[in-house]
Amino acid sequence: MFGDNPNDALLQSSWNEFCDQLKNAGELIFRDTTPAHDIDRAKGLRLLARNVSLALQFHLDNNDPDFPELLHYFDPIRKQGGDNPDALYVGAPVNGKHTYRISGQRGNARYFAVTVLEDGNTPWGGAVVGNLIDSEIEVDEEGNFEIIVGPDEHAGNWIKTTPGSWRLTIRQFFADWENEQPMVARIDRLGELEHDPVLTSQQVQQGLQDSAAWIRDSTWYWADMLDKWQAQPNNFLSYRQLDDNAIDATPGGEPLICYWRVPQDEVLVVRVTPPKASYWAVEFGNYWWESMDYRYRLCSTNCHHAVLEGNGELILVVAHDDPGLPNWLDPSGHVEGYITLRWIGAESYPVPHCEQIKRDALSAHLPRDVETIGHQERQAQLTARRRGVTKRFGY
Repeated sequence: MFGDNPNDALLQSSWNEFCDQLKNAGELIFRDTTPAHDIDRAKGLRLLARNVSLALQFHLDNNDPDFPELLHYFDPIRKQGGDNPDALYVGAPVNGKHTYRISGQRGNARYFAVTVLEDGNTPWGGAVVGNLIDSEIEVDEEGNFEIIVGPDEHAGNWIKTTPGSWRLTIRQFFADWENEQPMVARIDRLGELEHDPVLTSQQVQQGLQDSAAWIRDSTWYWADMLDKWQAQPNNFLSYRQLDDNAIDATPGGEPLICYWRVPQDEVLVVRVTPPKASYWAVEFGNYWWESMDYRYRLCSTNCHHAVLEGNGELILVVAHDDPGLPNWLDPSGHVEGYITLRWIGAESYPVPHCEQIKRDALSAHLPRDVETIGHQERQAQLTARRRGVTKRFGY
């Protein structure tokens, strides 16, 4: 019973404080800039609940840089910060004074990057101190690779750390969802270490406190950020044009982001000619900077899946019903949210053009020979998405 252990009061107060902080985080859903639609309120609450597991992973379950694990961040049911529907993100805590080895099978995702960052003034850390991207990483004939992460120079694949280095992230972006294989790898801190399995009451107290703070800080941070684009709808702007925080940005090309508001009787037409690039993608999501459900909805496309016009132009259409066009962005019940275009390893970084019109004027607005898609082809698109997600995440 309560009081049988001298730490009972500590544990009880830790849990109560954790729950109280979670309740306070819910104020985000009702602030002035949050859309008042039912779906946005509901998904705001779900965002907070979904990210409890990620917070505990970061601050209680995988927070020991002596014994780190490469665990995934986002998936179809846990999202934040404009997750890329093409992506598999994994990461681990590190200590910049120590040396680590990442080893395993590289897989063949179209884009592959390992990034090390320092602690900083955002919930995801601060400045990037080093990275290796794609062909910079030496891989043997069987697809095996090894990367050393640490302060001392090392032959082969090496990322130099600083004393403040805090976390590493591995990004895999899949263009051909059904035929590109994900990485299988592990991380080990080098040197003789003995793992201590004992969990103390003080560790739980600190872990719960830090987890609850991270949930609030991270969800509020991204909502505050997207509000900057919300103030300039239908305008594609880069992160650096609106904020100067150092973050763990994807190396090789910065995304262009646009906030959209499309009533039920209107559509948004986005046009751009993609540059020659090693990878590019279109991402589409809600006010909470979560992608739509990319298992079942058409909420993204990329350099492999997109259908271009004869002149190389990409035409995207945000419409609440299927417009019969291959690059449909399905709002999935929302009337506002974000679009991101990501050019990586590109010869240029063109800014898309947006035009908002009435739904019944769409056909007259598009080129006469615009690419179209039928019902069976649409169903094939959707079925392929589910297969690709299952292959990437294993479910």
